[in-house]
Amino acid sequence: MAKVLFKQWGPFAVLMVIAIAALFIPLLPNFDEGKYNAADIAFILICSALVFIMTPGLAFFYGGMVHRKNILSTMIKSVVAAGIITVLWVVVGFSLAFGDTIGGFIGNPMTYLFFQGVNSGPAWGTIPLSLFAIFQLMFAIITPGLVVGAVAERIRFTSYILFIVLFALFVYSPLAHWTWSPNGFLLKMGVLDFAGGTVVHISAGMAALAGALVLKRRKSHIEHIEVPPANIPYVLIGTGLLWFGWFGFNAGSALTAGSLAVSAFLTTNTAAGAAGLAWMFFDVARGKKPSVLGFCIGAVVGLVAITPGAGFVSIPSSIFIGTIAAVISNLVVSWKQSTSLDDTLDVFPCHGVGGIVGMLLTGVFATKTVNSLGADGWFYGNFDFFFIQLKGAAIVVVFSFVVSFIIFKLVNMIQPIRVTSEEEEEGLDASQHNEKYSQGTLVVANGQEIENAF
Repeated sequence: MAKVLFKQWGPFAVLMVIAIAALFIPLLPNFDEGKYNAADIAFILICSALVFIMTPGLAFFYGGMVHRKNILSTMIKSVVAAGIITVLWVVVGFSLAFGDTIGGFIGNPMTYLFFQGVNSGPAWGTIPLSLFAIFQLMFAIITPGLVVGAVAERIRFTSYILFIVLFALFVYSPLAHWTWSPNGFLLKMGVLDFAGGTVVHISAGMAALAGALVLKRRKSHIEHIEVPPANIPYVLIGTGLLWFGWFGFNAGSALTAGSLAVSAFLTTNTAAGAAGLAWMFFDVARGKKPSVLGFCIGAVVGLVAITPGAGFVSIPSSIFIGTIAAVISNLVVSWKQSTSLDDTLDVFPCHGVGGIVGMLLTGVFATKTVNSLGADGWFYGNFDFFFIQLKGAAIVVVFSFVVSFIIFKLVNMIQPIRVTSEEEEEGLDASQHNEKYSQGTLVVANGQEIENAF
């Protein structure tokens, strides 16, 4: 009885405790307007909104590819992260990621507890610290949402909520500190990650691999039953929103409204276009027909791959990066289909492998001509930098996979992480949320009922 009550009331009770505790946080004056650049503030505010729109974009992207009976459950798992991570980020997440460093590995959780002092904190370049915190929040929101695609159609919703919290605290926040905090140990090693190749994509990709291994295979996967995408137009809409929002993701990471942001914007768009074409044309070369899904998936892989180097590589080299990343991810997807690994929507091949390829190619094509604060890569005669990127990627791969695997196992010990076979058969929309997706009304033709396609 007590266990049932805790399961029912526990999440609400935790939120109420946080809400009440927030009332007792001392207030500090706001920042001095005279310290900052108004154009940069406006630019980063817009970029923050662009990154946020990627979350519903991801929901459409994933929701369109799963079975119809799992559309709502898949979409809400991306969107609910906006609520969970927002509260967690204000309470302690930002402090862990960007607070006073503890050995270069994690921020002091008390530095900005409940955002205390963020409004009056020191400038982050030409923008207020509070605005930087908002921009970084949007990255933290979408990262656990990426993992959804690997565990879709079989993970219990309440277990996924707990996973989000633990992932944000023990995987995302440390990686953000290592990579982007001025005292982070990866940054001090010389590792360059402009907008989240390690922090976002490799971490999510490796967590996806861990989740797929812990949750094991769906019944449809074991029986080799093909699950047709529920709504390909949703995938197109999601791709458009992701591509659109990614301009804020990468260009905004310049943190100023200047030429570097323009360069990052252009490399982002170019890599996405090249990768979408590469995926589609590579499929055709292998005897398949050009597909809508192929172009959409390829474009997203290109966006993933260019993320770490968007502000360090030239525009022409972004064509090569997008093309190569798409081909490699395509091959990994094909290989995965011949194994027993049930990564539902290929998160590991696309985000994990795409992020690794992007990090390594940043080590090849980065140039100080684009960004004087960066480094010259192997292509420009500096093999040492490529080796630094390789070491950084390897560290993040191991850390993300091991800690995420432990988190999934821990969550499963607290409560079953996987739905029952009956719930899986019924569909997670009904079994987890008591809701049902409907594409439209039933129409009658020749005396028979048929489904409207929209």
